[in-house]
Amino acid sequence: MVSTGIATVFYYIFGARIGTVTLIMNIPLFFIAFMKLGKKFFIRAIIGTVVLSLLLDLFESIFSDVRIIADDKLLASIYGGLIVGIGNGIILKNNASTGGTELLSNIISRYFPSFKVGNLLVIFDTIIVIINMVFLKQIEIGLYSAIAIYIIGKSIEIVAEGTNFTKMIFIVSDRYEEIADEISKKLERGSTAIYARGMYQRKEKMVLWCVASKHEIVKIRQIASKIDGNSFMTIFNAREAYGLGFKEE
Repeated sequence: MVSTGIATVFYYIFGARIGTVTLIMNIPLFFIAFMKLGKKFFIRAIIGTVVLSLLLDLFESIFSDVRIIADDKLLASIYGGLIVGIGNGIILKNNASTGGTELLSNIISRYFPSFKVGNLLVIFDTIIVIINMVFLKQIEIGLYSAIAIYIIGKSIEIVAEGTNFTKMIFIVSDRYEEIADEISKKLERGSTAIYARGMYQRKEKMVLWCVASKHEIVKIRQIASKIDGNSFMTIFNAREAYGLGFKEE
């Protein structure tokens, strides 16, 4: 979180307690969240931020002189990033926040829906790492932090949005109707025929478009190849799909 990162700078420069500084820095964001994100989200953000701040100060006091993990910055970056990413993913999935970057990202996402909260988190974390590198002049720590940020981003993506990513397949074939019927019969997936014009041979074509899960795409490809060995297929990643047969809003 941005507030936690800045609080860390205050800790090393002024000796201020990280949890206390984090809580204070989140106060302006609380007011914005209350006005823009609603009372329910505001209460969750308050609870999450207070609990996080208390735990930061508690663990700082308990483990300040204790080495918990082996002295390996790479391992710390990997497992720390994994833990933080999973935690943030769970929080985002439940429409909550622990303040700082999460809260700021939710506010920005409300105004600009095209920006995903998870992506904004990674951007803000990168900015705060750069600030830490400038103030603390520890380039090596910044490079290890880059590893952690990448893992955090991927972990958030997996936990908050799931691993069952959808795929799109476009099939160009003269036997598109047979392929569509077989897809419907075998997989219970709908497909859409799109009128197109091939610019190489200057001929009218029908392009079959279908959205399905990863394992279903393999079966669709097999169906198309079996019916028409000359069919042309292209497969794309579809990050999210909503509606009949997929997740609902």
